[in-house]
Amino acid sequence: MEENINQQGPQEEPKVEQKDTKGALSQLEAFLYEYMVKKAPFALPTGAKEFIVKVSPYLVIIMALLALSTIFTLLGLSAFLTPFAMMGGYGYMYGHGWGFGAIISLVVSIIVIVMYVIALPGLFKRTKGAWRLVFYATIVSLISSIISINGIVSGIIGAIIGWYILFQVKDLYKN
Repeated sequence: MEENINQQGPQEEPKVEQKDTKGALSQLEAFLYEYMVKKAPFALPTGAKEFIVKVSPYLVIIMALLALSTIFTLLGLSAFLTPFAMMGGYGYMYGHGWGFGAIISLVVSIIVIVMYVIALPGLFKRTKGAWRLVFYATIVSLISSIISINGIVSGIIGAIIGWYILFQVKDLYKN
């Protein structure tokens, strides 16, 4: 019996089509472009688009500084208040007090801020790569809102508004 198996040769493994993350993000980008630009009920005026593109790098700087100071404050407060929260029973519940949900939100906030800061030089130069990094940051932020459960509706509404503005100005960024 063993002889027959060896004579058949190696068996081919079935080909499994794997979805590429970059491909899925490109599909999402194309889908959103279709609905946020081509099928949108109205488009932003050219002057408004130009203003948004000129001001956005400076807004990123201001928001990053404010967010970093807030994160450092939260880290200090959480280090101080965590023992009291644990004694009160808040440390073990997701989404309550200073538990796991707060830690996840804090980590995701840091990731999003880093993505924005990395995109900053490209935003000044109006590169498509910087625009795409901001787009990815909005996706990460939306996923964070969905994971935290408490902010699902506000996360979705914020993502839709942000994507509308982001896709309206997309054509002003070059490769």
